[in-house]
Formats: sequence, C-alpha cells, structure tokens
Amino acid sequence: MTVCMFPGQGSQFVGMGEELFGRFADETALADDILGYSIAELCLSDPERKLRNTRYTQPAVFMINALAWRRWREDTRHAPAFFIGHSLGEYNALEAAGMISFEDALRLVQKRGALMSEAPAGAMAAVLGMTEDRIRETLAANGLEAIDVANLNADTQTIVSGLSEDIARAATVFESDTVRYVPLNTGGAFHSRYMEDARNAFAEFVRGFDFAHPSAPVISNLRAEPYDASLAADMLVDQITHPVQWARS
Repeated sequence: MTVCMFPGQGSQFVGMGEELFGRFADETALADDILGYSIAELCLSDPERKLRNTRYTQPAVFMINALAWRRWREDTRHAPAFFIGHSLGEYNALEAAGMISFEDALRLVQKRGALMSEAPAGAMAAVLGMTEDRIRETLAANGLEAIDVANLNADTQTIVSGLSEDIARAATVFESDTVRYVPLNTGGAFHSRYMEDARNAFAEFVRGFDFAHPSAPVISNLRAEPYDASLAADMLVDQITHPVQWARS
C-alpha cells in the first residue's frame, strides 16, 4: 500500500526545489501569476529574506510539495491508497487527491499565509519525551495556561504554541535530563487560540471554493478521519485553531 504524505511549514530551506522548477515550468509560471512574484527566486535564493515570513513560507512549501508530487507521479505512476499532509501540507494532499485544483489550492494557501502572518507575535516548540497529559499538567502548574497544545505528532512528541515570550519562558519549565524542548522554525502561534481572527477571516474566503470527491481518501488533521467533500471548507477553517491529530492519523 502506498501513502503520500506532505510536510508543512518548518520544512522550508533556501535552495529547495532546485531540480523541480525547470521540469515543471508551466506550473511555476502559473504560480508566479497567482502570487505576483517569482516563487523560484524565493525558494532558491530568497534575496529579500522572506522565506521565514509566514506570508511567503506557506505558498513556498505548498509549491515544492506540489511539484514533488508531480515528479513522483510521473516517475512511479503509482496510485496512492491514502493522502495525508501535516498542517499546511494538507492542502497538498487535497490537491493531489483531486479535491481541489492546483490554482485554487494555491490561492487558499496564499490567503491563509497572509492572514496567519497578521496574528499576534507567536512561536512554537517541540516537547520531546513527555506525554500530552503530562505537558498539560506542567503548563497548568507553572502558570502557562496561555500556551496551547498544537500538534500531537507522536506519544512523546508534542508541539506547543503561544505568544513568543511564553514559549521562551516555557523552556526552563520543560528542559530536563529526560525531556527536550526545541523551538521550531515557524513564524507564528499556529493551531492555537491566537489564530482565531485568521480563522474567522479565512472562513469567509474559503466559501468561494468548491471541493470534489477525492481519488483516494485524504485523512484530515482535524478529525484523523477521511475527508468528506461537503465538509472540506469547515474542516480547513477549524484546522487553523485546532491541534493537528497526526499520531491518530
């Protein structure tokens, strides 16, 4: 059984996609028209140092995922049994499964990134070596209830999300001989209460898009269950403020 999985924000790096843009020139040109700037220049050289800005990171990661999917499909000709994407990568899973067009998915990602970039200054960190329940207990015991659990990646790998100063302060609470606390390469407090304004604005925007039935099941971050095309818009909206249920998925 083949499962296609797409990474999300935090996987970006300068130079990504070097072998993809020339091979998929039509998609690259279309992306430039939609975005209003050169996606290849952003990913390959990042001359204005925008790649870590959520407004630009999300379209960039989506684009690399989309082109990598096309390369894999052309080279292998396999038909995946399932699709899944982590956070932003979920848009690639939906596009790869035929639930939404490349152009519409990129427009959604562009809007999502712009809205999320306007949220209060936030950050995320990985807590390694501690269960979700114990993390929640530790946050409560140390007056850090303003931090949310954002990604449930594994039994002992959980991502927390919050305002930058709170995420920095939590380092002294979690670091020990058995627990690691690792700040992430992300530009905001994603999948937390601090994305509520972005969620509400995105809810209005996403209503203008249609979703088709997938060629194979797409497992949702929100519910860890296959997508229902009729509920896709609602699920993408709620994903912005809810935890990514990766371990369950």
